[in-house]
Amino acid sequence: MRHHSLDVLTDWQKSGRFATDLLDERVRRAVLSPPNSAFLHDIVFTTLRHLSLLDFWADQLTDGKHLDHRTRWLLRIGLCQLLLLGVPSHAAVNETVAAAGRSGALVNAVLRRAGREEARLKALVEEQPLAVKYSHPEFLVRRWIKIMGKAKAEALCQWNQEPPPVFVRLNGLNEEAAGRLAKMPELTDIGEGFYQCESAPREALKHGLCYAQDPSTAHAPRMLAPKPGENVLDACAAPGGKTALLAEIMCNEGRIFACDSSPLRLTRLRENLTRLKVRIAHVHTFDLLGDSPPPFGDLLFDRILLDVPCSNSGVMRRRIDVRWRLQEEEFAALADVQLRLVKSALRFLKPGGSLVYSTCSIDPDENQGVVKAILEAHPEMELLESRLIFPPKEQTDGAFAARLVKKA
Repeated sequence: MRHHSLDVLTDWQKSGRFATDLLDERVRRAVLSPPNSAFLHDIVFTTLRHLSLLDFWADQLTDGKHLDHRTRWLLRIGLCQLLLLGVPSHAAVNETVAAAGRSGALVNAVLRRAGREEARLKALVEEQPLAVKYSHPEFLVRRWIKIMGKAKAEALCQWNQEPPPVFVRLNGLNEEAAGRLAKMPELTDIGEGFYQCESAPREALKHGLCYAQDPSTAHAPRMLAPKPGENVLDACAAPGGKTALLAEIMCNEGRIFACDSSPLRLTRLRENLTRLKVRIAHVHTFDLLGDSPPPFGDLLFDRILLDVPCSNSGVMRRRIDVRWRLQEEEFAALADVQLRLVKSALRFLKPGGSLVYSTCSIDPDENQGVVKAILEAHPEMELLESRLIFPPKEQTDGAFAARLVKKA
């Protein structure tokens, strides 16, 4: 598994692709058994989640010696097994050294020293700044401390270091769903149609009894509160979890235009909506910032859900790559795109209609800042309510939603 881990992580660094995609490809190509696949995922995700800490330990053990990329990844993988995953020393060291090639002697010496000095290395962690202790980029930690104070910033960093639980939402459009899910002891009912489980219930998901979805994602559709028979636009709909919940709230009566700018993402959207028995969705490719005419003609909508692309700063526990991809200047750039998306969507909202703007970000520039800019630029819009979900407090992913109404 160590050579697979090394290949995935070096590919991740070189290509910029998502680790989950690289892992899926590797598991398929190597035809790994479920236990081996799970172990590979553990090594890769834990290494990425603790990257700065692993580098700190590596520097301690090599006295800051310059390391080439491949050797550094090998040490990260080995230290991850020894100090974080609790893999027996002989297995962690021997298997990692076997994958090392010409740097085997160095890797062997460093990992054996780590085994001897484990207590010292772990004791040093508490003295380190948050960016090292919890492996977050320094700019992000500084930003969070400025926004929310050190205590909340540390709580958020600590939250992001824990593997996320699996949640599924009951599909209320499937008449068999409630009865069948109630008979599954591996599911824990946490209320409002959501269940927590140790691993994804594959058969239940396959048959459309439920949908893998964090509870935070339900707030925006429920805030929009569409009524049966209304015309609704879900302007950034893929992969479809929010669209399906909208259809459920509407009792599958009315029309939902489920649009997305990516034709590739629409394939998955259609599959999900079909499996979840959504009958009222009309799926189309449509870019709010493009020049193409809307697929719904001159129709004005009673309600619009606009779940915009964002920094994903509220879901870093679940999307481990995000923290290492994000750059500080992106917050302002994203806020600009988000504001333009809202302004474009407002063209299609009827007087008296509601628009819910939502993100999976906890950053004020993307949330409250965008809402403020909308209200300043569009005096015909009024803010009715908003909600920010802070992950450590609510024990779910982070999210933001604001409901705006166009004055009649």
